[in-house]
Amino acid sequence: MANRVELVFDFVSPNAYLVWWPLRELVNRYEAELDVIPVFLGGMHKLTGNAPPMIRDADVKGKNEYAMLEMQRFIDRHELSDYRMHPQFPFNSITLQRMLTAADEDGRGVQFAECLLRAIWEEGLDITSPEAIGAAVSAGGFDAADLFARAQTDAIKQRLAANTDAAVARGAFGIPTIWVGRGDGDAEMFFGKERLGQIEDLLARG
Repeated sequence: MANRVELVFDFVSPNAYLVWWPLRELVNRYEAELDVIPVFLGGMHKLTGNAPPMIRDADVKGKNEYAMLEMQRFIDRHELSDYRMHPQFPFNSITLQRMLTAADEDGRGVQFAECLLRAIWEEGLDITSPEAIGAAVSAGGFDAADLFARAQTDAIKQRLAANTDAAVARGAFGIPTIWVGRGDGDAEMFFGKERLGQIEDLLARG
């Protein structure tokens, strides 16, 4: 049975926001389990030789413009009209990712991701302000001081780095990378928010 969905995740990725809500709906509808894998996308790009599409495809005439058209089609289809490009993009997400890693250690990674996604990608949360981040985290029911403190520990830093290495070893090179497990220890990899239809097919086959 396809009952476990793993999402490679970094707050800095617009696609992490865009895929989140329709993926959550699929997971809920098919009674699957969603796991977040916190990684550092900058580190993943360094390990794989990848780069953000806007940089990688900058010299390909028309490609980035078409990518923006497809993004808008996705936004319209999934009714994500509250999405706004973050004014500080691309921002440094390392502290957020370490806090997510700490929350994930507590079994609350999904909840932590969800509490900040809207603040970042709808409300333009000031990523440079610990006070603003702390307020958003606290509003989501988390102990902001605890997560900030744990984010500075070697154990959390090493775990985030290990997560990134492990995701790349499994074949990930960007976000969103999604693995759908079948309950037998096997998992199938999908890349890109455009693969939601294929993921639904797999979940439906169970």
